[in-house]
Amino acid sequence: MNHDHHMMSNGDHTMMQGHMNTTMMMKTARNSSMSAINHKHSAHDTSIHEEVHMTFYFGTNGVDILFEAWRVNSVGGMVGACIAVCLVAMLYEGLKVLRESLLKKYAAKEKYSNVNSNGVEPYVETIEPTVSKMLSKPHFIQTFLHLVQVMVSYALMLIFMTYNAYLAISIIFGAGLGYFLFGWKKAVIVDMNEHCH
Repeated sequence: MNHDHHMMSNGDHTMMQGHMNTTMMMKTARNSSMSAINHKHSAHDTSIHEEVHMTFYFGTNGVDILFEAWRVNSVGGMVGACIAVCLVAMLYEGLKVLRESLLKKYAAKEKYSNVNSNGVEPYVETIEPTVSKMLSKPHFIQTFLHLVQVMVSYALMLIFMTYNAYLAISIIFGAGLGYFLFGWKKAVIVDMNEHCH
């Protein structure tokens, strides 16, 4: 009887130990999976926190510019990005002046031919920049340039909205420099006699 009781105790002890081992393994597995999930969430939260800014900041690491492939992670990369963005802002100002000057040239040609047919002196101080025909080469050119202008303007806006102060300053500086280089042409009076000389 004692022997049976002793055997039963050993059996119970072995069974209990097996049950405890299974429970411990399940707890370890659960803790590992919970730890992995928590680590994933914290890494996800950290990456979101690093990438999304709602105020201006001076940073050179982890800055995405328009595309995932254009990611700045160093001071040198930020300097290159600022130069590129500055040039784009300058060219944007030049594009606006180019469109206006093309419109004036087309309008000048139209008025020049009309004025000559009437025998009036072909000199005009102010010209309305309009394109008179929808299905004309100048209008197609203006439409294409308009598409480019819209695309560049939205790209510059999205870069500005990264709230990276270096990029924002580069856009402002580029726009100012572009206006300085190209904007003075807006004030030039168009003399239609220039076509005759």
